[in-house]
Amino acid sequence: MTINPKSIVFNCDSYKVSMWKQYPPGTEYVYSYVEARKGGPVLNFGLQKTIIDLIDQKVTTEDVLAAEKFWTAHGEPFNTDGWLYIANELGGVLPLEIRGIDEGIVLPSGTPVVTIVNTDPKCFWLTTWVETAILRDVWYASSVATTSYNIRQLIMQYLEKSGNPSGIDFKLHDFGFRGSNSYESSEIGGAAHLISFMGTDTVSGIFGAAKYYGADIYATAYSVPAAEHSTITSWGRDKECLAYENMINQFSKPGAIYAVVSDSYDIYNAVDTLWGKELRDKIISTGGTLVIRPDSADPVVVLPKLITSLEKSFGVTFNDKGYKVLNNVRLLWGDGINFMSISSILRMIVDVLGYSTDNITFGMGGALHMGVNRDTYGFAMKASAAYVNGEWVDVFKDPITDPGKKSKCGRFDDPRLKLRYRDGTLDNVQKFDEVRANAK
Repeated sequence: MTINPKSIVFNCDSYKVSMWKQYPPGTEYVYSYVEARKGGPVLNFGLQKTIIDLIDQKVTTEDVLAAEKFWTAHGEPFNTDGWLYIANELGGVLPLEIRGIDEGIVLPSGTPVVTIVNTDPKCFWLTTWVETAILRDVWYASSVATTSYNIRQLIMQYLEKSGNPSGIDFKLHDFGFRGSNSYESSEIGGAAHLISFMGTDTVSGIFGAAKYYGADIYATAYSVPAAEHSTITSWGRDKECLAYENMINQFSKPGAIYAVVSDSYDIYNAVDTLWGKELRDKIISTGGTLVIRPDSADPVVVLPKLITSLEKSFGVTFNDKGYKVLNNVRLLWGDGINFMSISSILRMIVDVLGYSTDNITFGMGGALHMGVNRDTYGFAMKASAAYVNGEWVDVFKDPITDPGKKSKCGRFDDPRLKLRYRDGTLDNVQKFDEVRANAK
């Protein structure tokens, strides 16, 4: 017997399996909602991905029989008859109605962004069964999307003050592919980042945006040639300058951008002497823009020394806002980056030293993909109403020990909650460009 672990009959927490026996007699419908309970505003994202996955994984008789064997051995009372009804009588389609607010919209915490209710009274137990799949995608995608969105707002403030706001789309580059805990996480988190920015090395995010939101894989995000420590240090310390010169030879031309990590040995010597003196003329004559990447220590200490050194070597131009813009070169910081470190760097570069935000770009890895969890914004899915013995009744929790966990009751008539799924059909489909437009 073949087991498909991605089938919805397995894609749930173990305790969900016994819940069909726990609702009051006469229950026909259960209505639930998803919200972020704290820490907002939050950028809403991820539901369409879940729905497409649910549609792609129709329930089969083989799934049900495999699940019966597994869950019984696992210690849970599996609802074999209920799932066989879905597989055989409903064609494997989940009898649910799912509504959601448009993705990309930024909403206050406490806003129900998704509602779910069963459409077949025989499947009242199905609403809460799908919590695991829906909540997992929505909390993670929304949380990563919110991280990037908040950083975009921060950098934009500094660009509007000191530089060219049209460059915002490439001010935070996604370095998180290797730092994700799975390919699927990088796919979801990478796509979430791309709502606010167009620079990424996490190509799975591009394919995720294409698969679930119809993004154009050739025009959604971009990167540039860049060195890593191995390609520099393989030349040997005594030939560090040749390693840098090779980067110029290979990638520099008018209009081109190329990035070179430069602190494999001595970042100050690399900037002051190698880039600033020995290779200066070649950098200028080849016409490309060199992006120097320091990768260690405290950026608030290191960056001021580097940017003033680069000004001496390459000169600056004062923009129309009165801030200095380096000629021919830029800086990229990608170590330990988060909202607070970006804020500290920009305060130093812009407010203290008088350089434009145009001079620096940021790369963010682990903190982007893995710096959030479900509690960051308090995401939860809770039942708020049930149809029992012919009438709707309010359902809610109100723990005396934690008023912050009090849940909402009743059904919601928010017109923003548009139909997204009903009985196997995806509705009100959103394209990735629309999600981006909503966020911007």
